Amino acid sequence: MKVLLIDDDKLVCSSLQIILSADPEITVVGTGNNGKEGIELYQKLRPDVLLMDIRMEIMSGLDAGEKLLLEFPEAKVLYLTTFLDDDYIIKALHIGAKGYMLKQNYESIIPALKAVYMGQNVYGNEIVTKLPQLIGKSNETKSLEKLGITDKELEIIMKIADGLSNKEISEILYLSEGTIRNNISTILEKLNLRDRTQIAIFYYKNIR
Repeated sequence: MKVLLIDDDKLVCSSLQIILSADPEITVVGTGNNGKEGIELYQKLRPDVLLMDIRMEIMSGLDAGEKLLLEFPEAKVLYLTTFLDDDYIIKALHIGAKGYMLKQNYESIIPALKAVYMGQNVYGNEIVTKLPQLIGKSNETKSLEKLGITDKELEIIMKIADGLSNKEISEILYLSEGTIRNNISTILEKLNLRDRTQIAIFYYKNIR
């Protein structure tokens, strides 16, 4: 089984490579440190499974997985992260990832990779217990899609609801403040709202 490993923490990446390479059935064919590298390396190496982190600079694992699965629907993407965020799990499900595991469950990584390679979907116990609730949230997300709200706009809505300024949102999402302002104007128009306060109220009434 050929595995491509993408993680922005070089120490984690190196440690995982050692752990995986100890299994005679696994060959780590490449490593990278952000989602952009993940896409480029996948296109070049065509691994059997892509094991990828989620929060990374330049491009997140979720954005990379979404783009990759549009180009290669057969790709097997397994997320390995420290974050148990509902929105991350929902998006992983939505884009067609084969699994979502927490890094602290390191003993489950190799069995998870082998299961994904055999065509199974693998979600850690912590994720499985949340799935019924998350499926309901996923349906709410589909309703937002009917309103024309994109994934990026939803991220901005969530940050506004958290009380972040345009500058703070721009730093987190790696976008300019001008782009954030333009997105907020678009969100207000799509949802027929007046200001940022109404966006936050909309979030807490309809999404959270």
